Amino acid sequence: MSEADPGLVVVDKPGGMTSHDVVARVRRLAGTRKVGHAGTLDPMATGVLLVGIGRATRLLGHLQLADKTYDATIRLGAATSTDDAEGEVLARTPAADVGEDAVRAALAGFVGEIDQVPSSVSAVKVDGRRAYDRVRAGEQVDLAARRVRIEAIDAREVTHDEHAQVTDAAVAVHCSTGTYIRSIARDLGDRLGVGGHLTSLRRTAVGPFGLDEARTLEELEERWQPVGLDAVAKRCFASYDLDDQQADDVRFGRKLALELGAPGPVAVFAPDGRFLALYEQDGDVARAVAVFTG
Repeated sequence: MSEADPGLVVVDKPGGMTSHDVVARVRRLAGTRKVGHAGTLDPMATGVLLVGIGRATRLLGHLQLADKTYDATIRLGAATSTDDAEGEVLARTPAADVGEDAVRAALAGFVGEIDQVPSSVSAVKVDGRRAYDRVRAGEQVDLAARRVRIEAIDAREVTHDEHAQVTDAAVAVHCSTGTYIRSIARDLGDRLGVGGHLTSLRRTAVGPFGLDEARTLEELEERWQPVGLDAVAKRCFASYDLDDQQADDVRFGRKLALELGAPGPVAVFAPDGRFLALYEQDGDVARAVAVFTG
C-alpha cells in the first residue's frame, strides 16, 4: 500500500502496548503519518484494534458507533485502585464460595441500557487530559456516569480457588461503544459484596471486524494486509449505488433528490464501485455527512 492508498488495518494488539504505540508502528509500516485508530485499547488489553490509513482516518469517527465484543476474566474477592490487576489491592473479601448461579444472576442485571461510571483509569478525557494520566499523576478523578448498552454478557466458566479465597469468572460481553469492561468487573464485585477487578481483557470484534482477520504487528510487517476503503465502507454501512450525474454532484457535496432507503449514514458509491461519501436522509433529499473523494 502506498501513501496515497486509504484503507483499514485490523491489528491484533499485544498486551503491554498502548493504542498510540500501535499507531506509531503502523505509520512506519504504511509509510505515512496519516494514521489513526478507532476505539482505544488499554495497555493490558489485547485484540482487535482498527487502524485507519490516509483518507480512511476520516471514517474512523463514524465507525466508533459499532458494537464491540470482548472476552474477559473477572476476579471476585478483591477490589483494586484501577479496577484491574495492575492496581493496588484496596480490600479483600473471601469469595471462594460465590456460586456460579449467583454470578450468572448478577451478570444478568447488567443486560440492557445501564448508567455506568467509567473506571478512573479509563481513557475518558477530563479537561483535555486522559483520566488515567491524571490518576498516575496522583490526582483524584471522579467521572460522571454515562448511558451504555449491554447486548449480552455470559459467564463461560466460573472457577474457585480455596487457597486464595477468590472466584474467577470468564465472561463474554457484547456491548455498545463506550462501555468499560473494568467497570463491569468492579460493579459485579460490588453487587456480590466481595469486590472485583479485571485480570484479562481481549477484544474479539469491532463491528464486522473480528479476530479471524486481525494480524499481529509482526505478521503485518511480513505481509501488509489492509482492507481497502471501498470494502470498509461496504461492510460498515448501508450502501446506495449512484448514477453518473449523482456521482458528480456528490464530489461537490451537493444534496441529492433521492431516498436512500436506510437511516444514515449511508455509503454512496460511483457506478464503477468507488466509495464517494457518507450521506443521510434529510426530508425529501439526502445530504452529505462526509465526502471522501479527492
